[in-house]
Amino acid sequence: MVRRNDERRAALIDAAIEVLAREGARGLTFRAVDTEAAVPVGTASNYFANRDDLLIQAGTRVYERLQPDEATAARMMASTVDRESYAKLMRELIGRVSAFRSGYLALLELRLEATRRPELRTLLTERVRADVDAIVAGHEDSGLPGGATAARLLYLAFNWLVVEQLTLPEVFSEAEREQLVQAAVERIVTP
Repeated sequence: MVRRNDERRAALIDAAIEVLAREGARGLTFRAVDTEAAVPVGTASNYFANRDDLLIQAGTRVYERLQPDEATAARMMASTVDRESYAKLMRELIGRVSAFRSGYLALLELRLEATRRPELRTLLTERVRADVDAIVAGHEDSGLPGGATAARLLYLAFNWLVVEQLTLPEVFSEAEREQLVQAAVERIVTP
C-alpha cells in the first residue's frame, strides 16, 4: 500500500511541475495539480500540507529528474580530459536539460518564487550550491585547466544558453548554439 501512495505522490509532484511550467507559480493550485494528474479533486491536498510544501517538493523533484542516469554518469566520468570531449559533454548536458523543458521552466518559476519564500529559497540555494560544487570538483578532478573559475563561468554561460533555447528558441539556431558551446569551452578552459 505504501508503494501506491509513493507512486501517487510522485505523479502529483510531476503534475505540479507541468502546471508550474505552463501556468507559472500563480497557477499552481491543488485543483490544477489534481486536474493535471487526472485524479479526484482534493487528492493533492491529502498529500501536501500546503502550497509551500508542494513548491518545495516540486523543486526537489525537478533536480532528481535532471540528474543523468547511471550509464550516462559513468560514461561522462570515463571520458578523456581534453577540451573537445569536454565540449561534447557540455552539449550532451545541455541537450539532456533541454529535453526536460517543463522541468527547467518550472525551475525558473521556482527561482522567482524563492525570492518571496524563504524556505524555498533555502532549498534551492542548497541545491544549486551543491550542483556548482560538484561541477567545480568534476572539472578539477578531470585535470582540465582553468580550475574553479572556468567551471563556474561555464555553468553560468550554459545556464543562460538553456534559458534562451527553451524560452526563445529562434534567437540562436542549433548550429549557432553548437558553435557557442565549442567557443565557450575553448575560451574559458584555457591552459
